[in-house]
Amino acid sequence: MATPVLVIALTVLASAACGFLSIPMILRFCERRGLYDLPGNRKIHRNATPRLGGLSFFPSMLVSLLVALSYVNAEGDVIVVSRWSVYFMLAVSLIFFIGIIDDVFGLLPRWKFAVQVVAACALPVSGLYVDSLHGLFGIHGIPFAASVPLTIVLVVFICNSINLVDGIDGLAASLSLVALAGFLLYFASCGYLAYSLLMAGFIGVLLSFLFFNLLGDERRHTKIFMGDSGSLVLGFVLAFLCVKCSMRTSPTMHVDARSFVMAYTLVLLPMMDAARVFVVRLYHGVSPFKADKSHIHHKLMRMGLTQRQTLFAILFLSLGYIALNYFLLPVCGVTALLLLDLGSYALLNVAVNRRIKHNEKL
Repeated sequence: MATPVLVIALTVLASAACGFLSIPMILRFCERRGLYDLPGNRKIHRNATPRLGGLSFFPSMLVSLLVALSYVNAEGDVIVVSRWSVYFMLAVSLIFFIGIIDDVFGLLPRWKFAVQVVAACALPVSGLYVDSLHGLFGIHGIPFAASVPLTIVLVVFICNSINLVDGIDGLAASLSLVALAGFLLYFASCGYLAYSLLMAGFIGVLLSFLFFNLLGDERRHTKIFMGDSGSLVLGFVLAFLCVKCSMRTSPTMHVDARSFVMAYTLVLLPMMDAARVFVVRLYHGVSPFKADKSHIHHKLMRMGLTQRQTLFAILFLSLGYIALNYFLLPVCGVTALLLLDLGSYALLNVAVNRRIKHNEKL
């Protein structure tokens, strides 16, 4: 009988292989069609770079799942596909295709936002929604009338948080890789093989993408960006998993304060940075959707760090929050932990801003 570890490893390998096979084809396609992300005021890269790397994400995940499921069926194991899974696949397909359209033709932000809202609605329609805050600010159960809009707002916010953090090489992919690995460990430990395979499929293709994204050469046309077709899909997948770990009345899995906190901790850094940027923009009377260079990766580079140093600094910061919340939750509780996270991130930004001002005076 196939062991879960073996099936998960097979899925990662199959997905990575699909990525390594498909990304060079995507690079050639972008070169023929002239589909490049061009340098600009907000862009950090200096050369035109193909931007359809995310095109490999969804197909590679599907192929890897088919390979793994075929192996499982051959061994006589059974994996039950729930209604949530069906609606999720339909919604993430919609997000994937709208991302491709945006990468190829360009879309107004309001159209992308509208599609994200429609996709997010698929979760409550399927019976999956945030029905508890597990003691955050003293709130436990949430009535259905409030759960639906909360779920939609949360999904759209996480989706855009991952999209907005995709500003330097490897950042969105690395943060998503860490989050997916965390979810994989959680679902595997609970015995939910189907969800573990979903994580494994994305982990495999992300590893192959990072190879081309971090080690590729723009001048030799071996470097690629994920584009919205990648970042939006990753954001939606992570949002779906957060909602899954928030539903106290879920009939298929046990959800408590620890699973709730750890789920959101895995995407905490992108969420805090997006929230900070939105608040600052509103404070200055600017549209929260107006693009600028005030994200944490921009600020760290203005402080003097290189792209690679910024990547590792943010990655270690995210891992630090994960470790901190894991060990402090039994001591602090949900509300105190959130306030500690927000306070420490605010202090970090104050320190970074002071360092930037100091450098500008020199």
